[in-house]
Amino acid sequence: MKKSVLAVLAGLVVTIALSIGLDVIMYSTGVFPASGAEMTESNWSMATAYRIVAAIVGTWVTARLAPARPMKHALITGGIGMAIATLGAVLAWNKGPEFGPHWYMLALIITALPCAWIGAKFHAAAAR
Repeated sequence: MKKSVLAVLAGLVVTIALSIGLDVIMYSTGVFPASGAEMTESNWSMATAYRIVAAIVGTWVTARLAPARPMKHALITGGIGMAIATLGAVLAWNKGPEFGPHWYMLALIITALPCAWIGAKFHAAAAR
């Protein structure tokens, strides 16, 4: 049980760290506008794309560290990610452009479980 919890937590930490780290890189290199400036649709699209990659990598880590049933562990991690994204959308909905367009919030919710499935499938393919 302890290894399962640690596997899920590790996947969540990797996903969050990659997402935040890439945000920092995008802002510090000027790819995204300075704080307070409105982001374009293409900026939000780019953020969505790298969050999808971060979620796949994070759930791959979960599957890799899972003591058994890696797909189940990855999907649990994805379910937690979906819950966090849903909470974020509920709290940020109509709060202003700095939180992103509605499609961005919905994309994070909708892609959480497919990303988890892909992450686990990548682990399964590499384990063969």
